[in-house]
Amino acid sequence: MSDLKLDEFSPTPSDGGASADGSERSAADLAAVFDVPVNIQAVLGRANMEVASLLRLSRGSVIELDRKVGEAIDIYVNNRLVARGEVVVVDERLGVTMTEIIKDGDAA
Repeated sequence: MSDLKLDEFSPTPSDGGASADGSERSAADLAAVFDVPVNIQAVLGRANMEVASLLRLSRGSVIELDRKVGEAIDIYVNNRLVARGEVVVVDERLGVTMTEIIKDGDAA
């Protein structure tokens, strides 16, 4: 599988790729923000517990999360829900594959 670099990607939106001024758009137009760091979180689930219970945790303790096995996980970028996905194994490491992109207002 070959990696596609962001500057090689040219989106094909429904307007044919034209911007408001009629010129073609591409990912290269985002060059000014390529080096901006972002915080990405893949949330497997959540749990609430009292501090006393938290202090009793030790190696091997199990925390029950609010998700079921196989249920989609939430993917946040800078604390904003942007996608849902699934946990995958890539070369013996955990990863996340996005299965659904969340558009503004669809996060409910």
